[in-house]
Amino acid sequence: MKSIISYLIIFLLSLTLFCPDQAHSATDREQEVRDVVTSFVTNRTAGMGWDVRIRRIAMPDALKLPDGIIDYEVIAPQQWEGWGNVTLTVLARLKERVVRNLSVRIDVEALADTVVTVGQIEQGVTITPSDLVLQKREITQNSGRSSRKIEDFAGKKARSTIKANQAVRADQVEKVPLVKSGQIVTIVAENRVMKISVAGKARSSGAEGDIVMVQNLNSLKEIPARVISASTVQIAF
Repeated sequence: MKSIISYLIIFLLSLTLFCPDQAHSATDREQEVRDVVTSFVTNRTAGMGWDVRIRRIAMPDALKLPDGIIDYEVIAPQQWEGWGNVTLTVLARLKERVVRNLSVRIDVEALADTVVTVGQIEQGVTITPSDLVLQKREITQNSGRSSRKIEDFAGKKARSTIKANQAVRADQVEKVPLVKSGQIVTIVAENRVMKISVAGKARSSGAEGDIVMVQNLNSLKEIPARVISASTVQIAF
């Protein structure tokens, strides 16, 4: 029994003496991969104006790579926008030969300036700048329809009630019509050498910049025109 124990001790010591870096290598390589993935995410989201933090990096438990200088290539899904949960492919190369193909799962938090309501805004109310404020919010909550600019929503009308402290989405607001259907307007046609104005009647409602149908009260012909102000529309000439 003593001889068996002595043999095991000698065997374990020999592993320590002749393979000192084997166990250490796995730990070092895991940190290398983490650093490579972190650098990839940082570069991928640079210039976006986000505050980015990697919440989790999950990789294979047994991460064993050969000794030597390893070159890494990180590949993300084409549709990945730089935030949320995603699986990255990390190719490890030694002397231009792929020695390991890793699947690394990451969870990225990205915070961006987002337009948020100060208080509840009722349906049909025209939104003012004082109704809104910029706050850091996670991009995953915005569904790509929010904005970083208060002026994108100020002056527009709430299509439905928007609760307090809520990120405002583009589909929750609409332009306030300057011209209303049935309204008498001035139809303007002009170029570099002349300007013609006639009276008309709006056949549809529209906000500034919208195209509405108007009727020329002289000819009774209906034509499309662009809303310039609350009383003026312009036609191509």
